[in-house]
Amino acid sequence: MTSFLTHRARVHDARLPVHRRHSALRTCLTLFAPYGLRATYHHLTLTARIPRRLAADPAALVRAVEELHEARELLRTRAAEFEAQRRAQKRAGRRAVPEPRPWWLRGWWWAGGPTGAWYDDPCRHPSLRLPDYVRRQNALLGGADLPGCPACGSEEPQVVLPTGHGSVELCAGCGWAPAPCPCGRGHGFVPATPWGWKEIWRREHLGDDGRPIGHGTGPET
Repeated sequence: MTSFLTHRARVHDARLPVHRRHSALRTCLTLFAPYGLRATYHHLTLTARIPRRLAADPAALVRAVEELHEARELLRTRAAEFEAQRRAQKRAGRRAVPEPRPWWLRGWWWAGGPTGAWYDDPCRHPSLRLPDYVRRQNALLGGADLPGCPACGSEEPQVVLPTGHGSVELCAGCGWAPAPCPCGRGHGFVPATPWGWKEIWRREHLGDDGRPIGHGTGPET
């Protein structure tokens, strides 16, 4: 079984060619990606400033994988607590999974789900650092009453997206949909930027300094 920590170590290994270190980062994302693989990768290109030409700043890959690792450790700790709680509940005869289900067990990556926009448009996701996003989700799971969007905390008015026979409200900050279309069916989201997945993977939205080069690719963090 592929190990996150094994590939994290490869990202750190300066003896490896930079393209192999980049490939190791991608493997880490297949194992843990809070915003989904594509949106999480896009997020990391911004927060870690991964340049279009990787050799210009190989250390950016380390910054990216360490942000991912920090978030993953927060999740692992919370998941271990949940598993211990569930074992105790089962011994007490309570076998049904309590609601709300843990955020990491929800099937969110489908069209029409709360994070469907992140799947269809990898540029539309929370601007929170990944550890901060995980902390927010863990706090909500614990019953915290946090203001704003459940995903990003934005308190801006929601954006109404017509679906042809109804509408869906999306968070203006990240595209989170608190409720599906009244028809009960999923709907795809039209990307708000011209960047497709291939362009994002090649970091065409960034320059060699790792900074966005327009088209509303997100905040310069």
